Amino acid sequence: MKRGPKWLVLIGSALLAWVLLLGLVIATFNWNRARPFINDKVSEAIGRPFAINGDLTVEWQRDRSSHGPVGWVPWPEFTARDVRIANPGWATQPQFAHLDALHFRLSPLALLAHRIDVPSLQLVNPGIDLERDKQGRATWDFALPQDTAPSNWHLNLGSVGFGSGVIRLHDGPTQTSLKVTVTPLQSAIPYAEIVAQQTTEARRQVNQSAARATRQAAGDDKPAASNRSITYQFGWNAQGTYQGNPLNGHGKTGAVLALQNANQPFPVQADVHLGDSHIALVGTLTDPLQLGALDLRLWFSGSSMAKLYPLTGITLPDTPPYATEGHLKATLGDKGSRYSYQGFRGHVGGSDLDGDLLFVTGGARPKLSGDLHSNRLRLSDLAPLIGADSNAEKKQRDDGKPQPADKLLPVEPFRTERWRAMGADVKFTAARIEHGKALPIESLSTHLVLNNGALYLDPLSFGVAGGAVRSNITLDGSRQPMHGVLKLHARHLKLKQLFPEFAPMRTSFGEINGDADLTAQGNSIATLLGSADGELKLLMNDGAISKTLLETAGLNVGNIIIGKLFGDKNVKINCAATDMTAKSGLFDMRLFVFDTGDAVINVHGTVNLSTEALDLDVKPHTRGLRILSLRSPLYVRGTLKHPDVGVQKGPLLLRGAGAIALGALAPAAALIALIAPSHDNGEGGDNTCRAVLQQLRHTGNITPPKGKLSPSALKK
Repeated sequence: MKRGPKWLVLIGSALLAWVLLLGLVIATFNWNRARPFINDKVSEAIGRPFAINGDLTVEWQRDRSSHGPVGWVPWPEFTARDVRIANPGWATQPQFAHLDALHFRLSPLALLAHRIDVPSLQLVNPGIDLERDKQGRATWDFALPQDTAPSNWHLNLGSVGFGSGVIRLHDGPTQTSLKVTVTPLQSAIPYAEIVAQQTTEARRQVNQSAARATRQAAGDDKPAASNRSITYQFGWNAQGTYQGNPLNGHGKTGAVLALQNANQPFPVQADVHLGDSHIALVGTLTDPLQLGALDLRLWFSGSSMAKLYPLTGITLPDTPPYATEGHLKATLGDKGSRYSYQGFRGHVGGSDLDGDLLFVTGGARPKLSGDLHSNRLRLSDLAPLIGADSNAEKKQRDDGKPQPADKLLPVEPFRTERWRAMGADVKFTAARIEHGKALPIESLSTHLVLNNGALYLDPLSFGVAGGAVRSNITLDGSRQPMHGVLKLHARHLKLKQLFPEFAPMRTSFGEINGDADLTAQGNSIATLLGSADGELKLLMNDGAISKTLLETAGLNVGNIIIGKLFGDKNVKINCAATDMTAKSGLFDMRLFVFDTGDAVINVHGTVNLSTEALDLDVKPHTRGLRILSLRSPLYVRGTLKHPDVGVQKGPLLLRGAGAIALGALAPAAALIALIAPSHDNGEGGDNTCRAVLQQLRHTGNITPPKGKLSPSALKK
């Protein structure tokens, strides 16, 4: 052999011998000797004690996923047993985490390029204790070294697998204490089967009306074909409290969480009861390393939507019992996330509800936007929004202030502190509103905006009895007490449509017009109205009234007065005109007059909405001698909840007539503006109220003629 080839063989043999020797040393090396070095370096990196107390071993295996010469390079597979990470000294539990074992594989060739490639990480029987104290210190916040220089090394972690384990959470600020236990299933369960099971279970746990409402949304709960190969392999159970409310839940997950491969979704399923709220979901999480995306079927149900605030952070109103079902898609990010609740359907009380909502976090505050619809809205289902539901219903939702027995106006305060926590821009329309057969309200629409703690309903519109009520409401919850503004315009409410079950109205051509302009301050309906400043005007012509009708409409004081004056018979109303001024909740009757077929009735005095006290005098001026009892005036005292109506002494009749003559001129002129020229009586004829108000405007009083007032009668 020539000298050149001989040296090449010797060098090659030496290198091979060195590689084999190095491999033998590595293969037979007692890795337990490296534990102190590893423990020190990891402890220094995370800022708290780390220890591998058990054996540290390495097995070498080929990477069968690689091809060519690279596929023959053996990879080390490390196993560390009895791994512990300590908690900081202030924590109540000594250990942050304990693992029976930790398995991971490492690419040796990637180390040459300053990459730490770990295709998979397996946690064996993890036990984790998470804790946050009332000062905000959290055990999951590690004191990592402050190094502004970028590292030359990069970590690529492919997936995380786990087995049985226990996670405990104690959170002081939210009064939360939870224990979550994870156990393997006896056999893997396909994704489609879990979707079907959860759909059935979620609907079973709501009442029958909820099932009818949500059943319509079931058309899109079939899993996509790409998800049918996904299986659930672990189950979990949770017990404890969340924000002081009892919490229990269960669910299922997959076994491997892919951190790098967004095409390998991680299946999740949960069925959780928080107090009397029920939240259920089934779907997938993808790309969790980038905080990824959620794609879920989601169910909510409970006694009031407001109770979801501690769990979701979304300001929702007080409602009757509800249930919804929809499709949640979420894009999660460290600088903000987007949650889209698409195509949801459900019921709230006896009303149906559907639409789309979008909740976006990040920025100054999170924001809720959307478009909601109801085909049938029961008006009583709106009562909890202003605290007007009964004490029994408040007890059922268990978060409302009881209404005092002697108060009529709702005293439950608005949760303005929640208004400041988020923004909102939501449109809502109701195609049909149910308020019983006696008082139909045809439709509702509003645009709700919540900005910096101020709530705007601009506009809040109702279609009522062939007419329209349009209002603009502002409630500024950023101020204490809350400031409110109400502007309302009611036009062309047809009396025969407003009370379709009341026979005398069926031939009526009359209508109602009105205006309100009020400012107030307070944190409830009672305190707002009890501090109101402004004015209220109302005009009704060519109608009819009776005690029974007023009882049906819920006008307690009115039906007592009509009963005292006329008994229970139907009374023809030629014109009813009201002009009130308000100062600090004291509503003063500048003008309150009824022109009926039997008498002209004047009302003067005050209604104090701050105390709900009534101080009114009702003075009838009888037309002829047909109803002798109408010669006696009435007093109205007591409160809105418990009015006291009785007969006054004779001298008050004269005093009242003088007061009307002096005070009726300006209000009568102002009320004439409520008569639209083209809608005098709804059919193009004369409006009786025009004649009444013109007479008041010119003479300060109404002369009770024997017949009905009309413009032609005035000319005579």
